[in-house]
Amino acid sequence: MDAASCIGCGACVAACKNGSAMLFVSAKVSQLALLPQGQVEAARRAKAMLSKMDELGFGNCTNTRACEAECPKCISISNIARLNREFITAKLKD
Repeated sequence: MDAASCIGCGACVAACKNGSAMLFVSAKVSQLALLPQGQVEAARRAKAMLSKMDELGFGNCTNTRACEAECPKCISISNIARLNREFITAKLKD
């Protein structure tokens, strides 16, 4: 539940050369995906959050880990992998 410690400060987005918000988004998706209560909306949440990120023009993760290095709460980029799994699973269910 380390993802729950994300404070939404935006340091990860500022540090990313692509202006990617994936660490922030993945922390929020991971936080809820790990709870049994979050499973009901997991597919819709992952698709909606990535769709909104794309709509707002944020870039995609290129795994440089700059976001992880700058995060004051030490959120791991392993959450981005969880976000990608949640999104792919949701798309496969469509």
